[in-house]
Amino acid sequence: MENAIVKVENLSHRYTAQWAVRDISFEIRSQGVVGLLGSNGAGKSTTMNIICGVLKQTKGKVFINGTDLDKNPVTAKRNIGFMPQKLPLHLDFTVEEYLTYCAHLRLVDKAQVKKAVTEAAERCGVLHFRDRLLRNLSGGYQQRVGIAQAIVHGPRFVVLDEPTNGLDPNQIVEVRHLIREIAKDRSVLLSTHILSEVQATCQEIKMIDQGQLVFSGTMDMFDNYIEPNSLILSLDEPPPEEALRQLEGVRSVEQIGPYRFRLGYDGDKNTTRRIAAASVERGWGLMELVVEKSSLDAVFARLSGKAAK
Repeated sequence: MENAIVKVENLSHRYTAQWAVRDISFEIRSQGVVGLLGSNGAGKSTTMNIICGVLKQTKGKVFINGTDLDKNPVTAKRNIGFMPQKLPLHLDFTVEEYLTYCAHLRLVDKAQVKKAVTEAAERCGVLHFRDRLLRNLSGGYQQRVGIAQAIVHGPRFVVLDEPTNGLDPNQIVEVRHLIREIAKDRSVLLSTHILSEVQATCQEIKMIDQGQLVFSGTMDMFDNYIEPNSLILSLDEPPPEEALRQLEGVRSVEQIGPYRFRLGYDGDKNTTRRIAAASVERGWGLMELVVEKSSLDAVFARLSGKAAK
């Protein structure tokens, strides 16, 4: 069986007496964007720094493309690209000078450096600024250079820490598109505490709370983690609310428009069938009947143990 691109086994780390992460285990086996989600202080940065070889863990193992990061750090790091939240830019360098410097740091073969720099700059949309000083670039283009330095050596795995932080709405859309593009031929781990960022960019989620992995799965699994308990009903000839309340399985009725209602229900599929049948039989003119999915905020709150009791 092919090695996982990233394999984390029983990862734990503590600062003095306090554990920052405890017994985290997961694998990343495919290309695409994986979200590392968690509130500030949850343990995301500690986990990322350990995976990237910046921080030595207290316990556990990290394997990058089958290589033990502890035993063979240079080999493992050839397959890791990292863009921290605070970009390590040398503002008096031009774009080309900076990416060349990064390519040498990443041990790119000297004969391949120029080609690697050109390809990374072109892929990240900064090639036309190759002779411009980094300090004279906008925040969005500095962010693009930050991503370019993370891929200049052709790693299989790239870690991006809060990559859209501080950008304006247009820049955010551009950087999200860039992240999805570079994830077509590598795995990207995107760390964020912003739920909409995960929803817009990621296919899978690893969620950390209080130093522990509390969720690992696809975006759809995350979105449907809490059982749906409401329906949106639209009727052309709506009856009095009391008639809807009397339907078996309906727990509450809230009118949210002239023809639309939110029905609290017991989650039973038969309840939706009964509502549809009653609408047809009684001439209510059924126009819409859909299950209302849980909001990402509700899922996040439940997984974080912060849902209202």
